[in-house]
Amino acid sequence: MLFELFFYLKDQFGPLNVFRYVSFRVLAAMGTALMISLLMYPWFIERLRGDDVGQVVREDGPESHLSKQGTPTMGGVLILFSVVVSTLLWADLQNPYVGMILGITVLFAVVGFIDDYLKIREQSAGGLSGTARILIEFAIALGATALLFFSDAFDYSNQLCFPFVSTEKFYPAIPLWLYVPFAMIVIVGTANAVNLTDGLDGLAIGPVIVAAGTFLVLTYSAATELHLQTISEGARQIYEFDLASYLKIPKIEGAQELAIFCASIIGAGVGFLWYNTFPAQIFMGDVGSLSLGGALGTLAVITKQELLSIIVFGIFLVEAVSVITQTLSYKMTGERVFDMAPLHHHFEMKGWAEPKIIVRFWIIAIMLSLIAMASLKLR
Repeated sequence: MLFELFFYLKDQFGPLNVFRYVSFRVLAAMGTALMISLLMYPWFIERLRGDDVGQVVREDGPESHLSKQGTPTMGGVLILFSVVVSTLLWADLQNPYVGMILGITVLFAVVGFIDDYLKIREQSAGGLSGTARILIEFAIALGATALLFFSDAFDYSNQLCFPFVSTEKFYPAIPLWLYVPFAMIVIVGTANAVNLTDGLDGLAIGPVIVAAGTFLVLTYSAATELHLQTISEGARQIYEFDLASYLKIPKIEGAQELAIFCASIIGAGVGFLWYNTFPAQIFMGDVGSLSLGGALGTLAVITKQELLSIIVFGIFLVEAVSVITQTLSYKMTGERVFDMAPLHHHFEMKGWAEPKIIVRFWIIAIMLSLIAMASLKLR
């Protein structure tokens, strides 16, 4: 909204021309989301307490978690609000990718909200049935991928990018009947992996912020052309520098506006972390974890970095795999691989302090992000 307004007024007031630069609007969106979340969470926490919107702790979980019973949950509602408002203010709303990513995020948030509401109403850790939730999520993901491939608003291909491999050397086309289910699994899988990771104070939001920062760079690089100016012997020359071509990654026209969405997640996430850090004053709930996970998965698909996201989302992936491994092992052999799943609970049962687990997971997430960033040059 502000982007359109300032862009319209730039001819009347020259300094407003700065708002046409994505890099400036990235900073503005991040700051806006940060301020909204930081300033509104105290009021929001008190409101949730007054309405008895408290966390329901699973009975078979670690004993240390019993003290968290009743802590305000559904804090993801304000994360979502901060992200959506900041994106609407600073992004180009005529860009189809902006509307798409906001739509996916809100729809996954609705699924999470229903799940949280049922848990609170029934005072159990059950919520929405797993089958119903997965079916709804896959329906949302199917709608998103169908838009990408069949809507005239998007110029999207069915080629698959491999990490550490130049698109000039290997960028194969995948049959649609295979690519669409693959993209859907990336979106739904990421959403649920983030949801499983959200089990300790600040554990999920840290890697989410790191992943959003990584995709901020990827989305900006996928479509941005830099104009470099040189002056030689009194003559001025301007060169256009295509980042995607230089880095040999897929070029996605219009994806640079998604950097503003990523910046909004970072700002809102940091504001939430201020109150979610150990000991947490509020939890994000499924409304937050599913929406943020769905958004990150969709960013991976849009930028055609689905395989690279295995590295970026490494923490989330390991947490999800630990649950799958534990479930299959118990059903097939009656034995448990871990003391408790997801993996962070296993370390709790081993006697690790909660802050130690959280910070070490954050460190690993940062390391994985650096590896993913290195892949942009090691091709």
